[in-house]
Amino acid sequence: MEQPNKNIKLVSNKNSRVILPNILTLVGVCIGLSSIKFAFDGKFELSIIAVIVAGIIDGLDGRIARLIKGTSKVGKELDSLTDVISFGVAPAFIMYFWSLSEIGRLGWLISLIYVICVALRLARFNVNSEGESSWRDNFFEGIPSPAGGILVLMPLIYSFSEIQFFNVNNNTIVPILFITISILLISKIPTYSLKKIVVPRSATIFLLLVVVLYFGLILIYTFNTLIISGMLYLLMIPISAAHYLIINKNSKIKNDNIDHHEDVL
Repeated sequence: MEQPNKNIKLVSNKNSRVILPNILTLVGVCIGLSSIKFAFDGKFELSIIAVIVAGIIDGLDGRIARLIKGTSKVGKELDSLTDVISFGVAPAFIMYFWSLSEIGRLGWLISLIYVICVALRLARFNVNSEGESSWRDNFFEGIPSPAGGILVLMPLIYSFSEIQFFNVNNNTIVPILFITISILLISKIPTYSLKKIVVPRSATIFLLLVVVLYFGLILIYTFNTLIISGMLYLLMIPISAAHYLIINKNSKIKNDNIDHHEDVL
């Protein structure tokens, strides 16, 4: 009986490691684009959920790529393109269909400004990420695009939630929120990055419990949980900025002491 040629492979192991994360990224693109279709059909609840799912995929594809050693330049650029679509174009269209269209051309201009800021933020991130790693990798410059995409949806999410603190004038709040988030996206305000946080083995079970609990709340109290999460994230921005300044100050003092010691020697 003829033995199969073991040297013949349809896809090499290296290529398969690269392809898998990229497929996941492309799924995120499809979901992001689908959110626009849902909004166009007036199914705004589904459009919100689609953006959230795209955000989850965006958080997973890079980690999976690094875990299986399948990172590539193509994957990096594809991920940025996906972010522009899912967290720039999609939220802009969703909010335009829901509210911004009511203020005419100004609403469309605000949508364009937001998408441009998302693109600029991602371009800056790609350039800065090519430098040497340091403690600064634990922080983003400005808020990341997935957070920005969800934050601009907050008035829409608020309208579906059971948390109704006050009546919202969307013709005023939505444009102000869009401009504010656009500025935060391209700002250099340090915000926490969770990409390189190392969790101690002793805390793994506790972390898994928290993650499961959070996603359980998302499934049961979707819009309420998202509103509270958005508020907490906004409160974390000044905290992360203050934390960055403290670390940066201590780092400068440490470097000055090292330089002084070398001069003495």
